Amino acid sequence: MKTCWLRQFSLRYIFFFFTFHFFIFHSFAQINTDRVMLMGRHALYYEDYVLSIQRFNMVINAKPYLHEPYFYRALAKFYLEDFAGSETDCTESLERNPYVADSYQLRALCRINLHHYEAALADYQKVINIEPKNKPSWHNLVLCYFELKDYARADSALDQMIRYWPRESENLTMKAQVSIQQGDTVRGLALVDSALVIDSYNAQAWTMRSIISIQRGEYEQAEGEIDKAILQRPRVAGIYINRALARFHQNNLRGAMADYDQALEIDPRNYLGHFNRGLLRAQVGEDNAAIEDFNYVLSVEPDNMMALFNRALLLDQTGDYRAAIRDISQVLEEYPDFLVGYQHRAAIRRKIGDTFGAERDEYRVLKARTDARAGIQHKPSPTRKKSQKDINDYASLVEADTNEPEHEYASAYRGRVQNRQVDLQPQPLFVLSHHRTLTATNRYIPFHRLLEQLNEQLTSLKGRYPSLSLPPVYLTNIEPALDEAEFQEHFSATSQLTVALEASPKPSAALFLARALTFYHVRDFESASADLQQAASLDAKNALIPFMQAQVHSRQAEAMSNDASLVTTQLGYERALDDLKRTVELAPNLAYAWYNMGYIYLKQNERRKAYDAFSRALNIDPRFPDAYFNRGIASILDGQVQRGLSDLSQAGEYGLYQAYNLIKRYSKTTP
Repeated sequence: MKTCWLRQFSLRYIFFFFTFHFFIFHSFAQINTDRVMLMGRHALYYEDYVLSIQRFNMVINAKPYLHEPYFYRALAKFYLEDFAGSETDCTESLERNPYVADSYQLRALCRINLHHYEAALADYQKVINIEPKNKPSWHNLVLCYFELKDYARADSALDQMIRYWPRESENLTMKAQVSIQQGDTVRGLALVDSALVIDSYNAQAWTMRSIISIQRGEYEQAEGEIDKAILQRPRVAGIYINRALARFHQNNLRGAMADYDQALEIDPRNYLGHFNRGLLRAQVGEDNAAIEDFNYVLSVEPDNMMALFNRALLLDQTGDYRAAIRDISQVLEEYPDFLVGYQHRAAIRRKIGDTFGAERDEYRVLKARTDARAGIQHKPSPTRKKSQKDINDYASLVEADTNEPEHEYASAYRGRVQNRQVDLQPQPLFVLSHHRTLTATNRYIPFHRLLEQLNEQLTSLKGRYPSLSLPPVYLTNIEPALDEAEFQEHFSATSQLTVALEASPKPSAALFLARALTFYHVRDFESASADLQQAASLDAKNALIPFMQAQVHSRQAEAMSNDASLVTTQLGYERALDDLKRTVELAPNLAYAWYNMGYIYLKQNERRKAYDAFSRALNIDPRFPDAYFNRGIASILDGQVQRGLSDLSQAGEYGLYQAYNLIKRYSKTTP
């Protein structure tokens, strides 16, 4: 009995011992895997990509059934430009979890870089099925259609994008490009103009407008339009190539050469830049520099006979006669009926005493000219398309075969923040809102004592009307998009506030302001404005009432800009400015009112007034990053680039990381 009892005890003890240690071991394995995963993500964030891949390998070896380590390893490979490896890892991740939109998006970007556009389209369709309003995926979907020359499907996708985001000017710009590619230039120009009404800072729209102007021969107008595009995107080589062409047609050769210099600084391998700059350098007597340009073209395209013949002419000018004869002879082997080549070779042969060779070339020219088959001589044009190979056009400047503006694929994945493309656009208005978006990098929290007083008034209203839904009011310039449930909440709150106002024998200004805010959120600007007028009649000294009236009038102006005339839009902004001037009379230390004035002045192209208004805001709050950012933009647009860079540096220091991209781009445009 005793032995049996001991045996049972021992077995139970052994079972307990191994079970306990199994759970302990499993627990530690779980903790270690999670920790290694976190270490890998930290390494990825700090751009230690090789180290991060090692960490994710460890997690995959321990738990090969998880989808996340495959995704993050794919992301690290993507940043290392191992697109094939990244695509494979994305596929592994999706096999384990096919419902993650990020994995499809990353795989699509890999496939774009591998030029597998049909496969990328399939991935973006998957993303849209999961997240119907995923804007970057819609954007890239359209660009894939462009790559495949499938303009009908691109146009259809853009129609859907415009329904989702009617205030996005880029959608209209891309739709204009579709129209132009389909031969409807008139409709394309109308769409470009509509895009510029919505956003006068749209570089893509100005670029497209300039392309149309060049096609029409309106070169002076095209140059002005390109100037506006360059203000927004000064580091795009193709824009300078286009301006050089416009300047060339106006006989501004030095200006055109300066543009080619700038384009080649941005993109040293640009074929058009080297070939055309070589021609212009030859025209102004910079022969050796021109030879360098044609040497580069020939290193890329050794069989480019036009570049070879131009180099031969320059070698003749610089006294290298035998090299010139060598180049011309190679051209004549390819084009045996090229009479100009024989003429030049004959002249060079006489220079080196080869009279027999010269006479033979001259006889070939004379015979061809007297031959009836020679016909009418070719008259070269000032420019030619790159695909045109008539050797007689050797002295013509080259244009791209398809003059399309450059697009960028949208990607939310973190890289070096200073390399992200940021348009030269101001940070948005500050508004009163029940909703706000906090970002990880922007540590600035907008606040003012008037906001605190307003929230106290709303709290007291809630005490008198317990059924009212009155969430806190914030100052923000990043308003999130509301979903259907949030809209319904605001409609319900509007009804509750209406009942309270009708039941109150003496309604307060705060009650009208609260309802105005709910009307604002459901985009009923007229009702919001009417309520604010009522609030102002009850409390003429509350500075937040005209402040909010300004935000309503600004939003009305923006909403009208798509359908109404420019005059109507400007009148809306003028009303908002009047509201803000009333605001600063009541509360001179409200920095956000001065900031909003500066924003509207920027929209009206009043850059000096904008600069002064942002300066007033910064005098009140010297740590206001958005004011530094916008004042920097005002300076750059006014030609004061160095002053603008200083302000952008301050904005970046206080958390607006977008400033670093602008600093990188515009610091290269300063002397």
